[in-house]
Amino acid sequence: MPALATIGYEGTTIGAVLNTLLEADVGLLIDVRAVPQSRKPGFSKRQLAAALDEAGIAYVHLQGLGTPKPGRDAVRAGHPERMEVIFRDHMNSDRAQVDLARARQLAEAGARDRSRPRPACLLCFERDHNTCHRRLVAEMIVADTRQTVVHLAVP
Repeated sequence: MPALATIGYEGTTIGAVLNTLLEADVGLLIDVRAVPQSRKPGFSKRQLAAALDEAGIAYVHLQGLGTPKPGRDAVRAGHPERMEVIFRDHMNSDRAQVDLARARQLAEAGARDRSRPRPACLLCFERDHNTCHRRLVAEMIVADTRQTVVHLAVP
């Protein structure tokens, strides 16, 4: 079964992210940002979805898996440990649980596609997965799917 991947786009370009996703044979990008907008060219929701479609990669945004504003502020202030507490509390909400179930379903469906199993990949901003909530989302997904997690590094 293919691994579940994660990727961050901090400090890179849309072209480099697309190349990394293609090299990893990703079939679906799951955007786990609370706010799918970016000042970085190509990473706002519509532009990102269009670029992924052109590359043959499906796209879905699951807003319920995004970090609430206080958590994002904690990371910006250099306190990812505070973000983790805030995010874990947020994951008790109905919306977050619905989107987590959807992410699990999508990750498993791509991995179990008999014709061409391809991994799903979680996207957020932070380059380092250790300071990003996408690591926590990945852990929650693979607790049920039994996939391994691969954190993709964009050159």
